[in-house]
Amino acid sequence: MQHKLADYKENVLMLETSNLNFLLFGIYPYIAITVLFVGSWIRYDREPYSWKADSSQLLDQKGFRLASNLFHIGIIFVLMGHFVGLLTPHAIYHAFISTANKQLLAMVSGGFFGVICLIGLVMLLKRRLTNPRVRAVSKTSDIFILVLLLVQLLLGLMTIFASMNHLDGSVMVLLGDWAQSIATLQGVAAAQAITTVGIIYKLHIFVGLTMLLVFPFTRLVHIISVPVKYFARNYQIVRQR
Repeated sequence: MQHKLADYKENVLMLETSNLNFLLFGIYPYIAITVLFVGSWIRYDREPYSWKADSSQLLDQKGFRLASNLFHIGIIFVLMGHFVGLLTPHAIYHAFISTANKQLLAMVSGGFFGVICLIGLVMLLKRRLTNPRVRAVSKTSDIFILVLLLVQLLLGLMTIFASMNHLDGSVMVLLGDWAQSIATLQGVAAAQAITTVGIIYKLHIFVGLTMLLVFPFTRLVHIISVPVKYFARNYQIVRQR
């Protein structure tokens, strides 16, 4: 009787874990992406003048340029690496690089640019928290997104150490399967692909999805700002002769 009860509890726990895994990695991505696009569209339509980076460079330029350049150079290469690494079908990259070498390349390049980005981000966060003039004009969302970025970067760097335990690239394949399944609207397959990966990878993905969720409500919107109307704008008459 006790053996059957233990088996029943184990089956219930496995079912609950499976449901949570599906919710976080099979459904939550689509919620985050929907809020990202719909929220950004509504903000641009209703509050176009809030669509900006709100740079504080004019308040204090000491160390800002270095910190900003380090952060932006690092984050651009990190994002490009994630995009290409996760969404490139396995059959394509197998033609010129093995899975193990692809993972090694991701670890080295991701670690290098991740550290560069981390240094710049810590400098920017310190400046925003300790500089009186910058702190005075900082919104709660400004500090929140910097802290969230810091957490995400640290998690990403921690995955490099976790990846040292499986240099065959097997986990990278599973993560690629998850991302490609999400991109092709296969939520169930995505959740199944990521079931067995370590908790550090799941936390990294969850925080990344959360950043997409809060994206429209923060200064991150400047990432997708392109001055397309600038080149087709009408001439402005400043002074009539």
